[in-house]
Amino acid sequence: MKRKISLLACPMILLLGYTSGSMAGRGAIPIEVLGERIFEDQDLSINHNQSCASCHDAGWGGTGPDSIINGAGAVYEGSIPGRFGNRKPPSSAYATPSPVFHFSTRGDGQFVGGNFWDGRATGERLANPAADQAQGPFLNPAEQALPDAACVVYRVSMASYAPLYEKVWGAGISSIAFPADTDSLCGQEDVTIQLTAEDRAKVEMEYDNIALSIAAYEDSPEVNRFDSKFDAGRHGKLSEQERRGFELFQGKGKCAACHVSSGRNAAFTDFTYDNLGVPQNPENPALIADPTFVDSGLGGFLMKRGEPASVYEPEIGKMKVPTLRNVDKRPTPDAVKAYMHNGYFKTLKGVVHFYNTRDVKDRCPGPFTEAEALAANCWPAPEVAENVNAEELGNLGLTDEEEDAIVAFMKALTDDEHEDDKDCGHRKKGRRHSECDD
Repeated sequence: MKRKISLLACPMILLLGYTSGSMAGRGAIPIEVLGERIFEDQDLSINHNQSCASCHDAGWGGTGPDSIINGAGAVYEGSIPGRFGNRKPPSSAYATPSPVFHFSTRGDGQFVGGNFWDGRATGERLANPAADQAQGPFLNPAEQALPDAACVVYRVSMASYAPLYEKVWGAGISSIAFPADTDSLCGQEDVTIQLTAEDRAKVEMEYDNIALSIAAYEDSPEVNRFDSKFDAGRHGKLSEQERRGFELFQGKGKCAACHVSSGRNAAFTDFTYDNLGVPQNPENPALIADPTFVDSGLGGFLMKRGEPASVYEPEIGKMKVPTLRNVDKRPTPDAVKAYMHNGYFKTLKGVVHFYNTRDVKDRCPGPFTEAEALAANCWPAPEVAENVNAEELGNLGLTDEEEDAIVAFMKALTDDEHEDDKDCGHRKKGRRHSECDD
């Protein structure tokens, strides 16, 4: 059954006051504050060492906060040491405008919406892709690794913010009769918490409420600020180079074909999927563990959910078009970020140069890193050779100065800095940089 929270239908949520938490005093409503507390709770992992914020850090634009990891495989370790996923963390900021996953018949037809790089958080169940996405990492063995949704609900019920949870969602969570040994069971793998059918139904409802709370936080003005230099004065504050970059972004560079820039509060994505011909990241832990690993993206998800070959084969290798907002956000200029689904690129200049010259340069003779490819003046083979976009990139004819202008414009999409961002998310000091949803 599809459920979508309506704040207008929940006046209690709007009227309740709450004074603790980093969002307090900024006009945040209680469900947003609750969502932030859940988002930052390391106890919601099998080893009490990982939260959503562990690899979706506000000071890094909602993505991975470790220069060393970003500079290599870009995939973050899970709560259980030695466990890794296979993709870099997408941004948790500006994810909520994505619509429910569907096939659009406009133009040649394409899949639109959903969350995760492969779209598997469709939003079809909760009518909210961000909420569907929020439920995934808690139970993913390579991420927060809890064995049962009941463990997430139990630990929220025992958290310091449980009174706020009950004010927002009611006291149903405290009425669940959890077994006396639930806490120890939730520290084990492959365990199902034994509950009555009535209590299991309550767990499912509260698990949905937890996800909707996270989605409310991610949809808040705290996360989606739309207050970058680009937004200020409707582009009036852009430098000459940035304005030139914006012109190229919309025109010769063809960037706006997918990273839509029109309209107020543009998300700089059209929420579709594309195979850009990005090379494999030779330092991806998934590839190191299995040299035959190839990420099939959207096509792989569609195949797993039972779609016929005529549907999934044209989508093999396609990944979600990400937002470009905060694409350069980092705590210091020398901090390293990673780009694309596998983190192959480490610089925006490299990304733009690849878009510009992918089909012009020679093919590298091996699995070169971005730095090695740039030094050798070549590009490696695409990770997935099928369905590569050959119309909107590859031979754009941009000059070096024009590439730099586009990079300068993208940097102007960084949201204005708040005081609590200046130490790279000081609320998360001392946490283990590990959790990463893909």
